Amino acid sequence: MFENKKVLVTGGSGMIGRELVKLLKSENAIVHIADLNEPIDMEFDYFHKVNLLFYDDCIQICKGMDYVFNLVGIKCSPKVCIEQPADIMGPMMQFNTNMLEAAMKANIKWYLYTSTVGVYQPAEVLYEDDVWNTQPSKNDWFGGWAKRMGELQCQAYERQYGEGKCSIVRPANVYGSFDNFDLASAMVVPSLIRKAYENDILEVWGDGTPIRDFIHAKDVARGMIHVVKNKITEPVNLGSGNGISIKQIADAVATRFNKPIKWLTDAPAGDPRRVFDMTRAKSYGFEPSITIEQGINDTIDWFLSNTDKIDKKFNALQK
Repeated sequence: MFENKKVLVTGGSGMIGRELVKLLKSENAIVHIADLNEPIDMEFDYFHKVNLLFYDDCIQICKGMDYVFNLVGIKCSPKVCIEQPADIMGPMMQFNTNMLEAAMKANIKWYLYTSTVGVYQPAEVLYEDDVWNTQPSKNDWFGGWAKRMGELQCQAYERQYGEGKCSIVRPANVYGSFDNFDLASAMVVPSLIRKAYENDILEVWGDGTPIRDFIHAKDVARGMIHVVKNKITEPVNLGSGNGISIKQIADAVATRFNKPIKWLTDAPAGDPRRVFDMTRAKSYGFEPSITIEQGINDTIDWFLSNTDKIDKKFNALQK
């Protein structure tokens, strides 16, 4: 499907993007990466250092493309989401609008939009079709609405430009090599890894009881390829379907670094449980392959071998 086809991956230098690029190159695609971070330690064909807030840049990078995988976004911790909502919501909506308009004007064959677990309401199990009957969690309120608007824009463009051009994936809590390890904005897995590496005691917000769904970046990339190849147009959850407590993650990291844990029980812990229903993904033939134990150990191995790289990524939230 992708052999000798021109494929644009926005955010292609990032954690998920680099795994996606690797898969596309294995199928002999001609891969264009659009990012603000220089690609390192990866194979690709063309690199475009562009800011997707500028529509003209989006028009230029989409010209001549056969497929567009739009992975760009702003990944941030719950604390940052609460304290800097305007810095998150506005740019995310502009990324979506610019890229969709440019891709459809370029008459591409297929477009993949990367949504998020943040579009869901707090619930024990998160089903794809529940999104538009509910509202996002207050902990993901602004980012969740921005990503919902991106999904709605995909539907609008499909209605106007022709059905069967867009796929939407909703990854769970993604982790892996080249994650964001900046403690000011990192998600739970990279944050715990860096804290355990740099401190004598691993301090963890909350009491460890919240349950989350985790998926490795390699599996997310596999899922993205899968939905595009199968021309799936309804939103698809990409997770494990298994609930893992924050305590389990913290224990695994603390054990690896041989550090004690201090629970900061006065700090906010977030929603009690957020686990994906994976029925739809499984019905289309997709299941993740990397266990949480294997994934965390691999991520720690990468971190320990690449401590010189973790602070060199572009941070969209820096002023």
